[in-house]
Amino acid sequence: MFQISSLVKFDLEEDLCQGDITCRCLIPVQATGKAQIIAKEEFILGGIDVAALVFHTLNPEVTFERCFEDGERISATKTIATLRGKLTDLLTGERVALNFLQHLSGIATLTRRFVDAVKDYKIKILDTRKTTPGLRTLEKYAVRVGGGSNHRFCLSDGLLIKDNHIRACGGITQAMQRAKSNIPPTLRIEVEVKSLEEVEEAVEAGAEIIMLDNMSLDSIEAAVKLIDKRASIEASGGVTLKNVGEIARAGVDFISIGALTHSARAVDISMELTEV
Repeated sequence: MFQISSLVKFDLEEDLCQGDITCRCLIPVQATGKAQIIAKEEFILGGIDVAALVFHTLNPEVTFERCFEDGERISATKTIATLRGKLTDLLTGERVALNFLQHLSGIATLTRRFVDAVKDYKIKILDTRKTTPGLRTLEKYAVRVGGGSNHRFCLSDGLLIKDNHIRACGGITQAMQRAKSNIPPTLRIEVEVKSLEEVEEAVEAGAEIIMLDNMSLDSIEAAVKLIDKRASIEASGGVTLKNVGEIARAGVDFISIGALTHSARAVDISMELTEV
């Protein structure tokens, strides 16, 4: 698993290259100051520890005083954190720290909106593996901060038979037979289906979780009746804030949403020097 500290170092090196030439030309090396990280809109905070790590990686002597913790709702104009240290460290770390904060807070915020939309139902909102390369650990963390749950973190976390696996095996029944013969005893078998006929075949073959992929609401409702509690049900594909409530009402157990990580908008956060 890619360590967060390694990721922060990589991103700082990517941004610094041969050094911060602007600070080198303008800011005395020993000059110190104070800065505040400020919310420019309302959002759910995510990634505050990563932002602190950015500055502490540049210089452990930077003081990073947080005013909020991950998972809290932040109002516009609120100060998220106060920093004190050498101006060169504060200015050099600004962009990388804000990149993490804005991106992860965006994921947490979008996730919370979906979670709130189904709060009246006993259901879990799940993420997917549609994550930014290198950022999966942090993006899935941000989903949890927003109140969602993680689906598979990696391919070894669960057996999910998708359309191409089914095609490669010659059908759902054949794929299930192979899976049952080889699966570790601690894992459950999930099968992706696209029609009611495939739903019935997956149930009869012994699937423990059935993923309804890109099905219409009418088909989801029919599938729930057909499965009749013989397997857990996950709905996936085409889920939006407009229809997630209706999908939850249909009686599924899980709703997985790739957009939580691949389409969340970065929230607006800035850093401003307040003392020099």
